[in-house]
Amino acid sequence: MGKLPLGLLQQFVLVARTGNLSRAAEQANLTVSALSHQIRQLEERLERRLFERGPRGVTLTVEGCSLLDAVGEHFDGIEHALSRYRKRRHGALTLSASPGIMSSWLMPRLPRLVAAHAELELSFQSTSALVQFDREPVDCALRYGRGQWEGLACERLFGEWLAPVAAPELVARMSGASQDDLTGWPLLGDPNPANRWLDWFKRFGGTPPKRYVASFDSVDAARHAAIEGLGVGLGRMVTSKSLLDAGRLRVLGRHYIRVPEAYWLVYPPRSQDHPGLQLFRAWLHAEANDYCRQLPVLQEDAALEG
Repeated sequence: MGKLPLGLLQQFVLVARTGNLSRAAEQANLTVSALSHQIRQLEERLERRLFERGPRGVTLTVEGCSLLDAVGEHFDGIEHALSRYRKRRHGALTLSASPGIMSSWLMPRLPRLVAAHAELELSFQSTSALVQFDREPVDCALRYGRGQWEGLACERLFGEWLAPVAAPELVARMSGASQDDLTGWPLLGDPNPANRWLDWFKRFGGTPPKRYVASFDSVDAARHAAIEGLGVGLGRMVTSKSLLDAGRLRVLGRHYIRVPEAYWLVYPPRSQDHPGLQLFRAWLHAEANDYCRQLPVLQEDAALEG
């Protein structure tokens, strides 16, 4: 077999850790086709199948897991050893965020950031997957949760409220039905494992459905189903704002639930003194504070404990 080119093993480690050829190709500055060819070349030389290809990405085979365990830490060591020799541009900043908060909250505000700090060189990763800061060249991220991410600085930006949302077409079809108790409305399952619908009916009355019209494994998918008129979703008000303003969704009734999750800026210790992050961080908190001052009065609903 001869010696394997280190480049092939490096690309293997990258694909294995991202679990996605497109993301790995972007990080490697290659086309997806070129990266796929390199992975096939490595599999042929090893005479082993390293990945299973599927509609949602790639997963390691047993042989692939063994190879990653054998070589992954060595590439980490090389990367760590070389990191101190790289001169990082002060204004370069890479941020990861989910598509929802990226498009609905951050994107409309970015022109103000660029106007205030033209020296920043911004790169964005729009993904629902949590970034692995120890493996990916990302400086910071916006996350939704309770701020309990070990090893990261977590700075709260603002909270979130839930309310039933539906497409105007569905509202028209259900004309005459109560929008407060939602009995008889077609409901979409809540992607949150806690199932906030149960909290909703307990607090505001009505009869929970015996079954949901459909359930989804992600907030984005459930939101799109609501937009298409499939049913009523329990929508996040922060990430649904642009859709509500555009009239693609409507809030049903007059009740809101404030949830214990919030939006956070998170970053690893290595980013603490990064000048670009410090500029972005100060701007982000100022924008978040301004946003909170302009929020509608939803405080009458006490925060849920669970």
